[in-house]
Amino acid sequence: MGIGTSIFLIALGAILTFALNLSVGGLDLDVVGWILMAAGVLGLIMTTVIWGNRRRAVVTRTEPTEYREVTTTEPTEYRRVEERRDVYPPR
Repeated sequence: MGIGTSIFLIALGAILTFALNLSVGGLDLDVVGWILMAAGVLGLIMTTVIWGNRRRAVVTRTEPTEYREVTTTEPTEYRRVEERRDVYPPR
């Protein structure tokens, strides 16, 4: 779940809880709103934790079979990697 989806769930839950005063056949919209808001907050926290860890850990390859993990507190630079392949002319 991304940040946008989490914010959408929080907003939808707040609308159902605080703005609407409807009763739908045995379904309490206030409870549904609170559940959606809780799911949105949980999704926002999980997204922040997952994306936060991706920016701190850098894995470098020192030998063909040896990997070393380096943890930094500063933001990691983003690099553009291009792969070029030779295309042979048609016969």
